[in-house]
Amino acid sequence: MGFTVAIDGPAAAGKGTIGRAIAAQFGFAHLDTGLLYRAVGAKGGDPVAAAQGLCPADLARDDLRSLAAGQAASRVAVIPEVRAALVTFQRRFARQDGGAVLDGRDIGTVICPEAEVKLYVTASAEVRAHRRWLEVGGDPAEVLAEVRERDARDMGRADAPLKPAADALLLDTTDLTIDAAVNKAIKAIENRIRQGRA
Repeated sequence: MGFTVAIDGPAAAGKGTIGRAIAAQFGFAHLDTGLLYRAVGAKGGDPVAAAQGLCPADLARDDLRSLAAGQAASRVAVIPEVRAALVTFQRRFARQDGGAVLDGRDIGTVICPEAEVKLYVTASAEVRAHRRWLEVGGDPAEVLAEVRERDARDMGRADAPLKPAADALLLDTTDLTIDAAVNKAIKAIENRIRQGRA
């Protein structure tokens, strides 16, 4: 029996950290769906062909967390044919036995609208830029500009724009510790599991 946790939100809000913690807590499989788009962007060439031919080795590249890979991901993610090629993979992953956590930009709204738990993780652009800067370095003002540019692209795209699902729990991590955010997410999942058993 599948149990899906869908986590959406902008770059550097804490989705991946929360997703990995939830997966560890409940023994669920975890997929950072942004890696799919980063891998497609990093492969270069025709993005549609890259998406259709994506394999596990492509997700193991060590350059997928770079700013350049993030920008490439955002550019290929606006291509409807790329998104379509990756939807089936994500949906199959989401409904596997034992439960799954997926984090990305359109999991609760498009990929898994039937997910048992939906979370929307966000934080101010300044806080997210500072987190990203701690990760990758560079000029802080440039990193902030890139975060804002990425937000505008992700929220403004015609196909599956970034937005919270109507029934998502909002987790604003601007002033929350990661432990507090994880605890809120765990409580929401435990409540849903209890409801399912009732």
